[in-house]
Amino acid sequence: MKYTPWPKRDLVKNYFQLPNEIFLLGLSPGALAVYSYLLCCENRKTYQCWPSYKTIGKAVRMSANTVRKYVCELEERQLISTENTTVTTRDGLKRNGNLLYTILPIQLALDQFYEQQLAQVDVVAERQRVAKALALRSDSAHSA
Repeated sequence: MKYTPWPKRDLVKNYFQLPNEIFLLGLSPGALAVYSYLLCCENRKTYQCWPSYKTIGKAVRMSANTVRKYVCELEERQLISTENTTVTTRDGLKRNGNLLYTILPIQLALDQFYEQQLAQVDVVAERQRVAKALALRSDSAHSA
């Protein structure tokens, strides 16, 4: 049987790239799904998109409230930023629109993640130093 390779992908259509580094950040599966959908929707020149929570939820099979939770996680991790938008109805009334999502450079999220990791190492080292000092005090108090 002859091997037939997959057809080549069109470089512009029907797929998007997910940065490899995203898997270093320990995102929840839900946040990863929402991030992936936002990357799929983004304008490749402006790095922005504006799907509703409901639209994202349909795509990734989550409720709008669950999507909101994961959007917050992505903002905290500095993977995206959001801005409120407004729309004007035919009657001239201003209403809240969808959020405008901006996909941020992955390096911002990585830098924040590494800083948090280093801070945790510092906290653990300080706890060990204090525990050792307390143990030495306790030993010297018992021997006196």
